[in-house]
Amino acid sequence: MLSQKDKEEKQLSTTINNFFKTFKIGDILKQCNFYKDKGFPPLSVLKFLFTLVFSAKNLYRYLQSKTTENPFGKDVVYRFLNSTSFNWLKFLFLLSQKVIKTHLYSLTSDDRENVLIVDDSFYSRERSKSVELLARVKDHADNGRYKKGFRMLTLGWSDGNTFIPLNFTLLSSANKKNRLCPANESIDKRSNGYKRRASSLLKMTDAMLELIKQAVKYKVPANMFFLIAGLPTHQYFAKSCSLTCILLLW
Repeated sequence: MLSQKDKEEKQLSTTINNFFKTFKIGDILKQCNFYKDKGFPPLSVLKFLFTLVFSAKNLYRYLQSKTTENPFGKDVVYRFLNSTSFNWLKFLFLLSQKVIKTHLYSLTSDDRENVLIVDDSFYSRERSKSVELLARVKDHADNGRYKKGFRMLTLGWSDGNTFIPLNFTLLSSANKKNRLCPANESIDKRSNGYKRRASSLLKMTDAMLELIKQAVKYKVPANMFFLIAGLPTHQYFAKSCSLTCILLLW
């Protein structure tokens, strides 16, 4: 007889398998340069990480545990997470686009506007000492104080009822004096990992515009985007992409 915990884990596994099958995650991974060098296929590792997140389990403790049967060694998981060849930016956009177009877009009335929304938040790493491109950045929610961490730009889609995160960028500081840790110089400059590191050094407005242009490139269904009042370059955004710019009073 199965315990309640076993039933919940079995139900979670079934739900995640159905999600991966419905949205053809394997096909999306192939489009985004997810290929195995050796050992386990990326799809299996990603499904394992999904299961950990939704079962509220800590990755490090789970891998170190001697009471659980771990399907992978820690080297497999960390090699997957640290790969510089995987295009996570494209993966998140393609998956979000498929969710919106197949499950949400048809439910939205023609009278409603589909919009892109950009959120700028502080991502704290106060205790970190050796994180790549760690910097002192301004926290606008704390009277503009400079703190150790990153600025996290999140781009999302909304139809007025539902909000779907599309992608994000962790920004270091464009000012080299504010950076506490350098980037890994051994990374191939042609790789996706290097490109993500380079994008983290962009100014906030340039990084925001790049996210919006990527959403247009991957045909996320939206015809306007929202900007917070006080950004000095909102006219620049309006001229730089094909969407209508709406200035929000904040």
